Amino acid sequence: MTEQPATVENKVGRCMLHNWVEERAVAALDTGKTTAQIKKHGHKGILTLDEDSKLESVTTFKAVYIPPKSPGVRLRGVRGELLEKHIAQMISEKIQAEQRRPTPKIDFCSTTQKDFFAKGFVPCTPETTQVNGVTAVKTPRAPFRKSALFSTPISEQLDEVEVPPDN
Repeated sequence: MTEQPATVENKVGRCMLHNWVEERAVAALDTGKTTAQIKKHGHKGILTLDEDSKLESVTTFKAVYIPPKSPGVRLRGVRGELLEKHIAQMISEKIQAEQRRPTPKIDFCSTTQKDFFAKGFVPCTPETTQVNGVTAVKTPRAPFRKSALFSTPISEQLDEVEVPPDN
């Protein structure tokens, strides 16, 4: 392509410092197109002048690639191959034998049925000898008042005959 003179005005917009060469190269192709059309469809005729040509189906890498060749000799001994086949066969037989094993009978009893309703069990409640965790209620009208009886020593509690009246 011929180089355009430096006085060609930039129709697309301001360009970066070193992009002016590319801007000049496509300036002739921008005729009659708006900026939106150029950004959407690009510049035609830059890569090839024949717009109806088809793309290649083979890349350069595929064209040059040569698949690796085998060395042509055994890389593994006969005994090693036979041993590997024998071990694989033993493992597959073992797995198949486990899969063919019949499933055990499932007992659908709950824990309550097993542990609490056993045959021959006779429930009996033991006689209580003492009551734990219960404090004496001195006044039946106000059982849930603030009380210092928990922190008062026993020797001082015995002196107290009656709880002060509730307000």
